[in-house]
Amino acid sequence: MSSHDYLHEKAEESRHNETLAYLMFLAGIMFFVGGILETLSLGAPAWFLIIPYSAQANPGMFLGLTMIISGIGLVFFGILAAAHYSRDRGWYMQELRKAGTSEDGILRKKLPKTIQPNRSGKV
Repeated sequence: MSSHDYLHEKAEESRHNETLAYLMFLAGIMFFVGGILETLSLGAPAWFLIIPYSAQANPGMFLGLTMIISGIGLVFFGILAAAHYSRDRGWYMQELRKAGTSEDGILRKKLPKTIQPNRSGKV
């Protein structure tokens, strides 16, 4: 496996992981909204910033609060993971560009002057 193929594989893997991070973010949004709707459907809760809660012990309130907290966690970690994988993919793509330009330079040195590729890349 050449370094060029390896970089292609790693860029594809990073793109896949970035897509999964976006799906994690969307799942977090769904949990967050579902938790808020669950909590609001059980009565008039008290509010802490944007998080509704109730002081009474109720399984529905516990479920809603759990969904809200897990949703916030998924949103936060989804954004962080997407940024991380996007940055990794950018690095792999930059290395692929470097490898491509160095291979073009080697190709130009090996080919005789009569069959040098022009600027459009055609021979």
